[in-house]
Amino acid sequence: MDYHFLSIEEFNALLNQWQGQTIKIIKHELDDLDETLIDLNTISYSTNHRRIDEYEPLHSLRLNGGGAIETETDNFQSLPQSMYEIPLEDYALYEFDGTQFILSTARGVYTIELVSKGME
Repeated sequence: MDYHFLSIEEFNALLNQWQGQTIKIIKHELDDLDETLIDLNTISYSTNHRRIDEYEPLHSLRLNGGGAIETETDNFQSLPQSMYEIPLEDYALYEFDGTQFILSTARGVYTIELVSKGME
């Protein structure tokens, strides 16, 4: 696979093409690995100027749509909100190989890919 780095603008333009489809987000943060499925309706960004501490992100990517998170192997539970939020930072890296995105931050690595109809 041929990965190449993207600007946030290029990342946003490509990811917006996936609206209306089901995506899988794999989050690897420290020793935690989560898998989430979302029917992606819209993509938005937020800014939090009233952060209590540095753990709360200043900027976030919001993947809006209904979905489920894997709680155990092949056991999914509905998301508490119709949104999946990824914290962003100034030095995040955005990569794309033609089939999946990799978003790397100081907190963790997020992989976003389309779900084949047979995988749902």
